[in-house]
Amino acid sequence: MRSRKGTLLPREVRILESLGENIKLARLRRKLTAEQVSQRANIGRSTLWHIEKGSDHISIGMYLQVLSVLGLASDLKNIAKDDLLGRKLQDADLISPKRGSNK
Repeated sequence: MRSRKGTLLPREVRILESLGENIKLARLRRKLTAEQVSQRANIGRSTLWHIEKGSDHISIGMYLQVLSVLGLASDLKNIAKDDLLGRKLQDADLISPKRGSNK
């Protein structure tokens, strides 16, 4: 059975591209070459290139390896940390409707 590849919406593509750009800028600020980061992350230079372009076929584990080399791995802990919509939905379920009187 073949697995289906999900199609990303343009907004989601832009988010990945922005993430890749941020990773590239972090590497450049640290004055690290692509070769240095790819060696330290134990990935190929082409994989790093795809990460910095925001490619959707790269696993989150590879992103984590690169973020670790850059000292930014803990940033992943902040993803979905403040789930405002989820909390509103949860709070809405906790509020029970008023019941009628038992007369």
